Amino acid sequence: MSLALTPTEALWFLPFVLPICIWVAHSDLRAMRIPNIAVLALTGVFLTIGLIVMPFDAYLWRLAALGVVLVIGFVITSLGMVGAGDAKFAAAMAPFVVPGDGLFFLMLFSMVLIGSWVTHRLAGRVPVLRRATADWESWDQNKLFPMGVALAGALAIYLIMGAVAGL
Repeated sequence: MSLALTPTEALWFLPFVLPICIWVAHSDLRAMRIPNIAVLALTGVFLTIGLIVMPFDAYLWRLAALGVVLVIGFVITSLGMVGAGDAKFAAAMAPFVVPGDGLFFLMLFSMVLIGSWVTHRLAGRVPVLRRATADWESWDQNKLFPMGVALAGALAIYLIMGAVAGL
């Protein structure tokens, strides 16, 4: 399978996006919150790097995806389906996904979500891990899951796949 994401885009975005993804995943595990500043940082990366590596018309269309996902996110947040931080982070992620890769990305996200949920639940049963991360709020959330882990993981994997495709 080939991605519509170009290796050039992936290689430009990855060094800036990966630290934000790690930050978001850790913050969501620790506090069940995705900081607004992380959402703004991710958006800023697209706004600046996107101008450098993308044709302007594609840049604008992908920027429009941020607005569409933000509106959808507000609706599903108001229905109690996801947290506000998750919806905002998903909106900030949207421009990084090439429209031609949309279905692939949704499948990737689904797999990462299932894998991260299972891993989180199993890791929570390992005493040494619980002691090392005793201050993490995510351990004690029965029905809630730190979705930022899956969102950030899927974006990071997508960009890594795009970068590796160019090697």
